[in-house]
Amino acid sequence: MLRELIGYALGFVLFILLIPFIMWKVSGPVAPRTAQIVAFGILAVAGIGISVWSIVYMKLVGKGNPMDAFNHEVAPRTSNLMTEGPYRLCRNPMLLGVFMYYLGILILLWNVKAGVIFVAFACIMAVQVKREESRLEAEFGDDYREYKKKTKRIIPFVW
Repeated sequence: MLRELIGYALGFVLFILLIPFIMWKVSGPVAPRTAQIVAFGILAVAGIGISVWSIVYMKLVGKGNPMDAFNHEVAPRTSNLMTEGPYRLCRNPMLLGVFMYYLGILILLWNVKAGVIFVAFACIMAVQVKREESRLEAEFGDDYREYKKKTKRIIPFVW
């Protein structure tokens, strides 16, 4: 139970607080327009909503926790392959939600330096996702390979 709480806390601090804080800090002073604030609000609520839905689904159906850092298990991993709920949208709906949230932050900040942070984060996560997919193939075999054929990696219908 303690490992699960640590996993959730680390995920919250890293993805919801720290990365956006760094994006904001490198941006300097900002004066967003109303349209930027509205776009941020929509993307933040939708993105965090998708991420939370994915985490709850992972706990209830997958019987695990999302915090896994480059094949280092921070909290117990899922024991069931998830292909329904938010995992019907894409194979990484938590990451989709985080990307939506960060896109909202980028629109709010409208700054190249914040964009560089976003791109760097996306590159790091692309490596993490590839490693995770290898592990999932090893654990779930043909079931996971079939799921991969039917479902995009991060962006529904695109990638």
